[in-house]
Amino acid sequence: MAAPDLPPGYKLCRATLLDLRALHRLERVIFPRDAYPYFELALLFLVPRIINLKIVAPDGSLAGFVSASRGLSCERGWIITLGVAPAHQRRGLGKALLAAAEARLKRPFVRLTVRESNLPAIRLYQRVGYTVVGRHPAYYRDGEAGLIMEKQLSAIRGQ
Repeated sequence: MAAPDLPPGYKLCRATLLDLRALHRLERVIFPRDAYPYFELALLFLVPRIINLKIVAPDGSLAGFVSASRGLSCERGWIITLGVAPAHQRRGLGKALLAAAEARLKRPFVRLTVRESNLPAIRLYQRVGYTVVGRHPAYYRDGEAGLIMEKQLSAIRGQ
């Protein structure tokens, strides 16, 4: 599975249940307040209509991951979780994971929720075409709001 915008040595591939421990460790590093519990992450690999992708670093470690849902709607997919290990950030991996998930969702619209204070993530999402379409007050465990962002996928328009 090729991703044209990956730095040399990085590889995009399907994540499987065998990646669960590494993914859980990385979730806790990236999202210390919001990491999904182990069981909920396991469900992402067991529930149909969920796309799980990872980027493997040149040294074989997990550099990043994304889980996305086709859901029950033919109109809208959701990015459930997306993260890049701190040592691998600012290399375009988040953008590559988003693009790969969007392509596999095959939906006219894709949504995600992001912490209102996560400005680097919000800027990335805006750069690739997401706009704020709503706000969930007290969405996160600590009471912070979540912004709902949406992107219309131009490749799907007109189908």
